[in-house]
Amino acid sequence: MENTNNGRREFIKTAGKAGIALGLAQTILPAFAAEDRSRFNIGFLQRPLPYEFAALEPNIDAMTMEIHYTKHAATYAKNLAEAAAAEKVDTNKTKLEDVLKNISKYSVKMRNNAGGHYNHEMFWEIMSPKADHKTAGKLNDAIVKDFGSMEAFKTQFNDAAKNRFGSGWAWLVMTNDRKLVVSSTPNQDNPLMDVAEIKGFPLMGLDVWEHAYYLKYQNKRPDYINAWWNVLDWDQIEKRYRSAIG
Repeated sequence: MENTNNGRREFIKTAGKAGIALGLAQTILPAFAAEDRSRFNIGFLQRPLPYEFAALEPNIDAMTMEIHYTKHAATYAKNLAEAAAAEKVDTNKTKLEDVLKNISKYSVKMRNNAGGHYNHEMFWEIMSPKADHKTAGKLNDAIVKDFGSMEAFKTQFNDAAKNRFGSGWAWLVMTNDRKLVVSSTPNQDNPLMDVAEIKGFPLMGLDVWEHAYYLKYQNKRPDYINAWWNVLDWDQIEKRYRSAIG
């Protein structure tokens, strides 16, 4: 099976050089702590997968992970580089997050692929084979405050993921007034975009495109959603939340 280093080399050959890691836009979250901005940089390049393709089994199978990362996600990054070049986006100076928050000014190609790249880079990061399955601290307190209980939050999130018609994502979002809400977006849109119905900083997101689950779960999206909680790394999401609130 192709390892992550080979996958990264294959992508670099096709995508070419395309910029550096970049910080989140202050206009989206003014409270974002300066010392923590680099922790969640996305940038314009696909990063190595932080675990082996089989690491998330049995919840997510190795073949799905390999295809998802080396084909789907790599294509988003490649097409993003092409769109940036065509639309004269200087990836050495422009933040990807600034592109996203002004996405209505760009092409459909930019919208689809900037969103697809950002979403997947975050998606890999919030999953782990050694996931911390329990919330604690400030994030847990905020979830209880805004949803009533962790169980109520999970039910609302699962419903958003199950009921997203066609392809898209379900999100836990911290809005600009620091309230936690659940939302969903079509295709590769995300809450950073100026076209999103609910705008804010995505703390976690679940990919409900069929390519994320169909090999193992076929049409049983709810089974995939339920299994995904087993690999969700709450420690990473807590760090995202703490960095956002400052």
